[in-house]
Amino acid sequence: MPTDKNIELTINHGHAASPPKAAKKILDVAYDLFYRRGIRAIGVDEIVKRAGVTKPSLYRSFPSKDELAASYLRQYDREYWERFDEAVAAHPGDPRAQISAFLTRVGKRTQRPDYRGCGMTNAAVEYPEHGHPARVVSEANKQELRHRLREMAAAMGAQDPDTLGDGLLLLIEGAYISGQLFGLGGPAASVARNADLLIEASLKK
Repeated sequence: MPTDKNIELTINHGHAASPPKAAKKILDVAYDLFYRRGIRAIGVDEIVKRAGVTKPSLYRSFPSKDELAASYLRQYDREYWERFDEAVAAHPGDPRAQISAFLTRVGKRTQRPDYRGCGMTNAAVEYPEHGHPARVVSEANKQELRHRLREMAAAMGAQDPDTLGDGLLLLIEGAYISGQLFGLGGPAASVARNADLLIEASLKK
């Protein structure tokens, strides 16, 4: 029977390799490939080849490709909320400015040559079945975004905060998709300005 130490360390050409490091390398490679080319388009063989690991090494860290996809999206989710929270923290007590700051950054990202939209949105399109691990992470992210936008709309004093929150969500999702379609100079660059116009029209007079 292998000991716990045997499980924790694998030997490759005389060097000890820590599975957590291998897992990070695998996830980093998968993150890049899944985002740029889509989850379904990438096979496990390509991931292990680019990561310089073996299939057994991958499956020790991730029981299946589906779980690897979910892990990629959980990392994407953490980074997404870090960016969102940075915009919030930069404008304490001012939800309108918070949304503007967040969307200004979104608009700038859509102008990059390597922009591939929102990984969560892309995954939801790839996996229509609601119980799929990748879909579950994506849906949770979008539900949380909807919740936050509605709360921020209420804090701004909107006449109908739920409608405003949903309108902002639709603008954001439109920016994610149109950014891929139009690229540099496309309508997504003005998402923050359009959001501000929508907010202005929705506030109580």
